[in-house]
Amino acid sequence: MRTATVSRHTAETRITASVNLDGTGSAKLVTGIGFFDHMLDQIARHGLIDLVVQCEGDLHIDGHHTVEDVGITLGQAFAQAVGDKKGIRRYGHAYVPLDEALSRVVVDFSGRPGLHMDVRFTAGSIGGFDTQLAFEFFQGFVNHAQVTLHIDNLKGMNAHHQCETIFKAFARALRMALELDPRAAGVIPSTKGCL
Repeated sequence: MRTATVSRHTAETRITASVNLDGTGSAKLVTGIGFFDHMLDQIARHGLIDLVVQCEGDLHIDGHHTVEDVGITLGQAFAQAVGDKKGIRRYGHAYVPLDEALSRVVVDFSGRPGLHMDVRFTAGSIGGFDTQLAFEFFQGFVNHAQVTLHIDNLKGMNAHHQCETIFKAFARALRMALELDPRAAGVIPSTKGCL
């Protein structure tokens, strides 16, 4: 089983996150930010990753620490769950539409953190979720999962749709990259012999 549970406790947040990379898409999410829970649910459902996130954050200030630290904690959990990366496909990509919005996400479980995000949200907030925090979530995830991630919102007029297509495409790209390749069972997908 490719699973992991990580706890992260700071002066700003108290988080426990569990992942099962070979799940069915079930999710139990409590971050205190409704729209953020909705986005995390997209990762679970469309990535077929079982996800449990319990977070108590300093929401009396704003959502920044909660969203960023959940990204960090999930990144750590994914890194632990994927292990030495033997047999995975490594690369994943997806295009996902939602009405007028269209996003593309490409991920590489390279062992090297890198985020390239080109998104121009049409609104500053969605249901109390500051759209700038999408970047903070993905930056935290990338740094601690040790992946390269390219996110491009290609079209969109509605910020909710823009954000949802990003998270859905991220989920589908993860699903592809983390899938075990029967033609490369037990093989690290790199000419270097390690990732």
